[in-house]
Amino acid sequence: MSKERLAALAQQLRMYKAPVAADDDDAMGQPSERLRPKKAAVLICLFEQDNNEGIRVILTKRSSGLSTHSGEVALPGGKAEEDDVDDADTATREAHEEIGLHPSLVDVVAFLQPFLSKHLLRVIPVIGILSDRDAFNPTPNAAEVDDVFDAPLEMFLKDEHRRSEKREWMGEEYLVHYFDYETPPAAEAGGGNKKYLIWGLTAGILIRAASLVYQRPPDFLDQTPKFKLPRVLSKGTIMP
Repeated sequence: MSKERLAALAQQLRMYKAPVAADDDDAMGQPSERLRPKKAAVLICLFEQDNNEGIRVILTKRSSGLSTHSGEVALPGGKAEEDDVDDADTATREAHEEIGLHPSLVDVVAFLQPFLSKHLLRVIPVIGILSDRDAFNPTPNAAEVDDVFDAPLEMFLKDEHRRSEKREWMGEEYLVHYFDYETPPAAEAGGGNKKYLIWGLTAGILIRAASLVYQRPPDFLDQTPKFKLPRVLSKGTIMP
């Protein structure tokens, strides 16, 4: 029954077409005066366990030794490389390198509208279905990932264990959401609960993904920033 539900979800998501941003150079098919940011892609890998706990998403805790975002919760993914065929190739390649999730196990079904990070990185969320969870044995790359875990996707639509704060960037006010998640006790003797904080760009992406999967808005205000790429003037000068 679980695989049947996942197949129905995959069919639903394949019909989704992300909105096109007005200043998206790729979509417009012509050069723009706006800055062309570096591209990245993250994998929103969804699966369902046999205990009918609903759709879950695979997450990582970044290595504490990384120079940026060390120790933070993230979706597997990273910057595009020249040999990548498309965004799906970037996301699944990075997931394979980071946590040992082989691309052949993931059925890519949808792409969300790009997010723009504070470092002006254009991040494309790629939704994939993992129909056979038992086939995936997490093997985190110690140089990049400290831990691999999963969380219920629907929690990113609920107001429980959530808080937010207002911020402003490039003249736009927006909300940053923080979700506290605690894993169930480990099955082995002496295993305790693990606590994670999921926030920022990762939380924003998961709110949008959950809204699409469950076909409803979150139970809280989600004030998404309307960021626009800066314009590039002569001699590389960047203006808002």
